[in-house]
Amino acid sequence: MTPSEPAIIAFKAVSYRYPDTHQPTLAHVTLTINEGEFILVCGPSGSGKSTLLRAINGLVPHFYGGEWSGQALVADHDTRSTHPRELAHTVGFVFQDPDAQFVVEVVEDELAFAMENAGLPQTLMRRRIEEALDQVEIAHLRHRQLSTLSGGERQRVAIAAALTVQPRILVLDEPTSQLDPHTAEEVLTALQKLNADLGLTIVLSEHRLERVVQYVDRILWLPGGAANRSFRLDTPRSVLAQMPEPPPLSALGRALDWHPLPLTIKEGRRWSRALTLPPAAQPEPASQALLLEARKLSKSYGHVPALRGVDLRLHAGEIVALMGRNGSGKTTLLRHLVGLQQPDSGQVQLHGRSISKQPVEELAKTIGYVPQNPGDLLFHTTLIEELEFTLRNHGLPLDHAHIQQTLAELGIGHCAMRHPRDLSGGEAGRAALAAILVAQPRILLLDEPTRGLDYAAKQMLADLLKVQAEHGRAVLVVTHDVEFVALCAQHVVLLGEGEVVVTGSTASVLGDSLLFSTQVGKLFPGSGWLTVAEVLAQLPMLAARDQA
Repeated sequence: MTPSEPAIIAFKAVSYRYPDTHQPTLAHVTLTINEGEFILVCGPSGSGKSTLLRAINGLVPHFYGGEWSGQALVADHDTRSTHPRELAHTVGFVFQDPDAQFVVEVVEDELAFAMENAGLPQTLMRRRIEEALDQVEIAHLRHRQLSTLSGGERQRVAIAAALTVQPRILVLDEPTSQLDPHTAEEVLTALQKLNADLGLTIVLSEHRLERVVQYVDRILWLPGGAANRSFRLDTPRSVLAQMPEPPPLSALGRALDWHPLPLTIKEGRRWSRALTLPPAAQPEPASQALLLEARKLSKSYGHVPALRGVDLRLHAGEIVALMGRNGSGKTTLLRHLVGLQQPDSGQVQLHGRSISKQPVEELAKTIGYVPQNPGDLLFHTTLIEELEFTLRNHGLPLDHAHIQQTLAELGIGHCAMRHPRDLSGGEAGRAALAAILVAQPRILLLDEPTRGLDYAAKQMLADLLKVQAEHGRAVLVVTHDVEFVALCAQHVVLLGEGEVVVTGSTASVLGDSLLFSTQVGKLFPGSGWLTVAEVLAQLPMLAARDQA
């Protein structure tokens, strides 16, 4: 008989409501997590995932206030009577945006910071820094400036900094949300190694479940709000078989009655080999008006080139996905297209005219830009005031029916009177989009719009962008989310080290890629099919062919 691991986290009828809100974010949550487990926390946007994680290290309720009931025990410490400063020695916490927790400028100094505050001796600090650097394989970065690191490198530095206090529990809030597929795989592999080699208990929240499910012991599914009392904590296959919006591989397996439900592409191919799909038809290229064009754009930061002779064209009625590894120049290109940066050479043309001498505020009436950080756009007391400000700023009438419709289309109508800072990460992203979309710009530039969005919210956003394209707007989406690209984009531009590596239809670019492909694309390589809906649409035709 195998001995069971002792419980290290225990929630007993925990309910929590943030200040100035009416509904609880957590409602009667009772659960036990054993020492050494790797737990994935998932659920719809706004369901309380980040709140639950912050309750593990005591930030909820100590830092946020609000109303708390029930008991949370973490390594036998009652979080209600134990200050987060004390829990920090037991619980290492890594935020969604690692830059939000960095204090100093150099990697090695950042790892030393928490230990210096704890008054540890120099010899002990040196040993722990060496161990943490080796554990996440970043020793070569020790003398680097944090500002020069890629997204994946910064994420691993944040993990290493958390490890220096030798916690028993590592909690991570969407650690791969800003990472390209390859870098995300590196971070998750490092976490798996920490879990296996050190027995570290890991609790991680994530929306892109397809990246994580094969690594974890159990999944905690939070349905949201008062319904959180009916949460599920079970094995991956058990939860994926019942959750409303599973990742694509699980969704296809459920639709085709595959048992056991596959968790990896390797497992899925045992079933997919039996389906011989015809090749997908290649769509005809759009021939609508050219709205925005980049010509031979080049830009360097000091001696480091960020863009190298980039060409890009946006046509009316078209959704284009701009993809590439972290640091490939995507955000720099986006900022040039909206006039926030000027190139060293080349130019951007709007309706055939250079934008170099046009004021940014004038360009904003035609080009709507939603940056990665929603907080850059949201600064009013309520969400509805944000949209009213946009309309006034563009000299448009205050049409409250249009405002409510814009919020409803993005699934955040219930947030109209809430403060933007009180929104979840996914809700804040949609709020920033609403603040731009309400003015109905002809061109939309979106930087990582699916951060913090569950599958249902991503489908809603994809449908909304397709409607915008049908109305003659051009949409450019910078994203690492290949599943989202497959849902809505007709065209993909792939950047590498500031250059356009490849450009073409979504089916041709993603279908032939080893890294930038969907789960369905990996199941049926070379077919051109990328989504579950596309495969299921072929099945009646395959059945009819077999009968004939």
